Amino acid sequence: MSIEVNGKTIETTENGYLVNHEDWNEDIGKVLAEGEGIEMTQEHWDVVEYLREEHFNNAGNEPNERTILKDMGKKWGKKVSSKDMYLMFPQMPSKQGRKIAGLPQSTRKGGY
Repeated sequence: MSIEVNGKTIETTENGYLVNHEDWNEDIGKVLAEGEGIEMTQEHWDVVEYLREEHFNNAGNEPNERTILKDMGKKWGKKVSSKDMYLMFPQMPSKQGRKIAGLPQSTRKGGY
């Protein structure tokens, strides 16, 4: 499978994840988000950037839902509920967020 972004063909897996994470940029993230039916806000981008930082700077770490909520709450200076996060990423923030972030499909089981 593949997607077209700015006249360039980007290869994706059957599930829509990038084959090569080095292909990722914000324009590709926007196209991946559109494919998920998500209109990106700054808070969405904060989650995407956080997931990318955790993956690349922390040995491929895949934060679970509770960790994402806690860390985004710190960043945003407010309590973030699971409901808030699922309104942003309806198909599970850690998994759908990883897809938009151009990261490999999660190998974790469950949400918490």
